[in-house]
Amino acid sequence: MSGRDLFCQPRRARHGAALTLLFASVLVAGAATGSLPGADPERPSEPARPAAPAGRHEEVARAAAEAMADGKSPVEAAERAVSRSGDRWGAVYSRGEYEELEEALDGRYTGVGLSARRERDGRIEVTGVRSGSPAADAGIRPGDRLRSVDGERVDGRPVTEVVSILRGDAGAEPAGSAVRLGLERGTRAWTETVRRARLSTDPVTVRTLADGVTVVKVVSFTKGVGERVRAAVERVPAGAGVVLDLRGNSGGLVGEAQAAASAFLDGGLVATYDVDGEQRALHAGPGGDTTRPLVALVDGGTMSAAELLAGALQDRGRAVVLGSRTFGKGSVQLPGRLPGGSVAELTVGHYRTPSGRGVDGTGITPDLEVEPTEPDALERARTVLSGLGPAA
Repeated sequence: MSGRDLFCQPRRARHGAALTLLFASVLVAGAATGSLPGADPERPSEPARPAAPAGRHEEVARAAAEAMADGKSPVEAAERAVSRSGDRWGAVYSRGEYEELEEALDGRYTGVGLSARRERDGRIEVTGVRSGSPAADAGIRPGDRLRSVDGERVDGRPVTEVVSILRGDAGAEPAGSAVRLGLERGTRAWTETVRRARLSTDPVTVRTLADGVTVVKVVSFTKGVGERVRAAVERVPAGAGVVLDLRGNSGGLVGEAQAAASAFLDGGLVATYDVDGEQRALHAGPGGDTTRPLVALVDGGTMSAAELLAGALQDRGRAVVLGSRTFGKGSVQLPGRLPGGSVAELTVGHYRTPSGRGVDGTGITPDLEVEPTEPDALERARTVLSGLGPAA
């Protein structure tokens, strides 16, 4: 399995409800923040505000209201209604949890500042430590092995589960709560107790390899990421190849993925989607770099808005997509406010790539399937770039 950054991973919803993605709400957050066609263009950075309930939202809101009238928790009633609906991506948030989601989409999160990946042998290796974070203050380094979190062994477990334990419950384990990490470095094994903190993400990193290839790693589509991708590409010398690394990217604001696509396209279709049967379209902005050799790296952790971007670049013939099949989360969620201030996000439709391919449940199949781990994937990407000339 390839690396995933610990501050942007799927989290289990409260009370065992459906798997909820902090950054994979695809179109919901974009619509709520003015990132989609039809939103207020004069207020594109306004904090996410749930839309008025409609359709199934009304059913869930009614269940919550009835629960309140009976003196019961409206959130639990809404979660039961969502669970019964069979909506795989439906989720219910308390007021505080939804505020946390909005903060996450603004690039803020509660955590310890680690990124990690699962190695082929199942062990969890720390791949990055954010400067100034609790993990950095505790002396944890890239290359250390994470063996347990709060006494739970993590070897062999999906990184998503490890993240869920590490981040803790939004209500019960907020910033300031302690988490105990079992670590290993060479022959040394020790336990470190750190306290979760409010941190900001670094969703775009750029590095230049010895042969001049630039790797632009995007770990999530939080606010401002699209412009950062465009700025990074504009700084690359003319004709030099770019690797757009979307491995482990669990999605985010679709407007930011759309803006990132605009860095490599000169207008044209990025995706189509439907909301309760109404068809809509997303288009790239003008003036993108359409000639630079480009490879997009993907894996099973590439989800949602990241899949939308990879699919657009692939269908438009703009990039060679390399790696393994992506996750397959191509559904559209919209939020509705519930009694008491909680929020229900329910699936209302699905998006398709420019050629009309559905993504939900199938994912994006790479042009070239390779093991998406380091250093294999990056070496193959460099080889592919060496054989690409400027696009026509």
